[in-house]
Amino acid sequence: MSHTAESGLGFGLTSGVITTLGLLVGTAASTHDASLVAGSILTIALADSMSDAFGMHVSAESNNASERNTWVVTFATFGAKLATTLTFLIPVLILPLNAAVWISIIWGCLLLIGLSSFIAKQRGEHIMKPIIEHVGLALLVVYLSNTLGDNIKQIFSK
Repeated sequence: MSHTAESGLGFGLTSGVITTLGLLVGTAASTHDASLVAGSILTIALADSMSDAFGMHVSAESNNASERNTWVVTFATFGAKLATTLTFLIPVLILPLNAAVWISIIWGCLLLIGLSSFIAKQRGEHIMKPIIEHVGLALLVVYLSNTLGDNIKQIFSK
């Protein structure tokens, strides 16, 4: 696999995990409504996947990448982000919302652990540092999104 494709896949997977976890946890905390969470996931699966792919496309063009590499990173980003985001829909559709949130957090962390391990091995580095860094950042997003969701619920439920 080319470095360009790996860049798009890595970006798409990471963005899919972080964005979806933030949205899922924040929306669940503010609404406690599985249908709203599912609808939000479907919306960002399409809109944010296209947005990220377009952003990577423009970034590649601005870095004078070849036309082929520009399209490779565009489609790799779109596909990885879309596929990753849609995996978070499964627990929301089949489990009670609280369980789905916890399963999604675990799933997101597992995806980041796998990606972090892959990157560390490619770079010849010890795998624990990137795992702790990447999972730690994801958990920070989860915490902040949950706090924001709780605050939104309190502000708008009055």
